Amino acid sequence: MKLKEESVDSVFRFGRMADTRAEGCGNSMKIRTLAHAAILPLALLPGLALATNGYFQHGYGVKSQGMAGVGIALPQDGLAAAMNPAGTSFVGDRVDLGLVWFMPNRNAEISGNSAMTPMGPTSLNGSYNANDSKNFFIPEIGYIKHISPELTASVAVYGNGGMNTDYGRSPFQAFSPVPLGSGGVDLSQLFISPSLAFKVAENHSLGIALNLAYQRFRITGIQPFAAFGVSSDPANFTNNGYDSSVGWGARLGYTGKITPELTLGATWASKTYMGKFDKYRGLFAEQGGFDIPSNFGAGLAWKALPALTVAFDYQRILYNDIKSIANPIENLTVYGNLFGTDNGPGFGWKNVSVYKLGASYEIGDWTLRGGYSYVTEPIPDSQTFLNIYAPGTVQNHLTLGATWVNGKTGELSVSYMHAFKDTVKGSGSIPAGFGGGEANIEMYQNSVGIAYGWKF
Repeated sequence: MKLKEESVDSVFRFGRMADTRAEGCGNSMKIRTLAHAAILPLALLPGLALATNGYFQHGYGVKSQGMAGVGIALPQDGLAAAMNPAGTSFVGDRVDLGLVWFMPNRNAEISGNSAMTPMGPTSLNGSYNANDSKNFFIPEIGYIKHISPELTASVAVYGNGGMNTDYGRSPFQAFSPVPLGSGGVDLSQLFISPSLAFKVAENHSLGIALNLAYQRFRITGIQPFAAFGVSSDPANFTNNGYDSSVGWGARLGYTGKITPELTLGATWASKTYMGKFDKYRGLFAEQGGFDIPSNFGAGLAWKALPALTVAFDYQRILYNDIKSIANPIENLTVYGNLFGTDNGPGFGWKNVSVYKLGASYEIGDWTLRGGYSYVTEPIPDSQTFLNIYAPGTVQNHLTLGATWVNGKTGELSVSYMHAFKDTVKGSGSIPAGFGGGEANIEMYQNSVGIAYGWKF
């Protein structure tokens, strides 16, 4: 059955509001200490929020983040396995603790909208600021230990991705006869990735990592839509607090030193299969499904001079494999698939390609870094309406970083990232059944990272 836009509009007119429900490290490292440290990301998880390469981080580890996120062919620290587990073969025994301060700025604008509601004619027109929450802290922990000259074990704990919008006043207030309060989403994803790497030859290594994932989600401020007849389960559509899920996936990798100056790398990560968000089974496609997409990439690192290293990565993230992310709004308005059904609407995101170019230069006890990365736009201009809550628009990233070597065992690293403002202007973005018009979304970001590494 097709859901005609006129029928959606009629629900605007006659529908009623649905219920809302809302030991330290020196020459040796003890595993127990690392396990205790791994609790830190779990404690800080509610503060994670990312939206750089779609909703993935631009890099893992502060050193990588200072070089535009390169890491497939350039392992630098204990977080190397997050991009390519094979690279841990070429990193000495060490532990790294880091924290990234992430500061996104996200906004939306609606124009040309009008709709008939139970209160009479109204519109969503206006400018909306989603920055009531501005500061987010992303912890990361990495540990590498060489078991033998050929075998290396590692574990990395890091925020894989996320999304946050926090509108002080819901952009959809005009559709409701009662106050909705604030509106927005909060999505966080934490990975714990134990890995093994094996040198198949002196300069060539293969690696495998198990990605154990935990994610949590909350959405508020979309109560009017529960009354439109567009959800398969209106009681599990919005304002139900946080829900969480766990799951697993795997990452494979290769790192090879082709010459003393040139290193190549390749990596592939499977889809991370997650449990469902039961509290939001009336929102996400497949009754609350929200798996984490697969991705793959290749990279090279070239030691152009004794002090200068240049690295390039290409990464492909397959958002199209996840229905709750990729399905367009037309799945509802044209084909009649309600929110929460197997083919229900999502955010309409496309697969993205990421290009990263970074360089480092060694000067005495210092290493200086910089880089630039570009990601193709995941959000089509026809899909901006639902992405008012998920404006992952940024494409261009500029990064800087540095490391200071403190004696024989210590390293202090810092990084800075600026993602330039990017706007996606809607084109036929708001269906007629929701009053028509256009939704424009924009975002820019800054982040600062600091990490300390111990070599042992």
